[in-house]
Amino acid sequence: MKDHKASILLVEDEEHLHETLKLNLELEGYEVSSAFNGTEALKKVGNEYFDLIIMDIMLPEIDGISVTESIRINHNEVPILILSAKNTGSDRVLGLKKGADDYLTKPFNLEELFLRIEKLIEKNKKLQEKETVGDNYEFGGNQIDFKAQDAIAWNGERIELSRKEAMLLKLLVENKGEVVTREKILQVVWGYNVYPTTRTIDNFILSFRKYFEQDSRNPRHFHSVRGVGYKYTD
Repeated sequence: MKDHKASILLVEDEEHLHETLKLNLELEGYEVSSAFNGTEALKKVGNEYFDLIIMDIMLPEIDGISVTESIRINHNEVPILILSAKNTGSDRVLGLKKGADDYLTKPFNLEELFLRIEKLIEKNKKLQEKETVGDNYEFGGNQIDFKAQDAIAWNGERIELSRKEAMLLKLLVENKGEVVTREKILQVVWGYNVYPTTRTIDNFILSFRKYFEQDSRNPRHFHSVRGVGYKYTD
């Protein structure tokens, strides 16, 4: 069994195959959410965090290639494994060009599918892991103690941080100079499949500016990147 149940979105409209795959994935220890058409898949991806998406190509409403392309346009880097009855080289190339990480043709061997799933999830996990900053961190005259969940601001004011504030602050600091997507924040700070509104995360960023910026209207450290996520710079 895995440390935590990796979550998979299974996008497949053929009911019998869908149920068979879902059952086998759950037996392997994965948490599986279902979508039976492209529209439903996009809605779920917009609201929840997944470690992997298994995507059929021939879907009702919006096809799997278009769904994959849409996910990538929205800067979501979730690993996508395409399952398809189309096995020509051009289909495979198109799927990979539009942002899929792997492509498996039907009929497939279940053991091979599981191996590919495991490799994609592990690879993604390694890419996301950053070097931790430790319990104490200083920037712009501010001193943070993540473990104690408190800080001393540049003006000498002592600030008590909530657990989620400390977690979000640490996540942003560990990804210094990079945009952290809303999906990543949901995964790390709020936990799997719990989704506050973007406004909730915005309010946390506004609090950080109030606490730690010398001029909160012209922030130097905490930035919102519209439609993508949030970024910390020192």
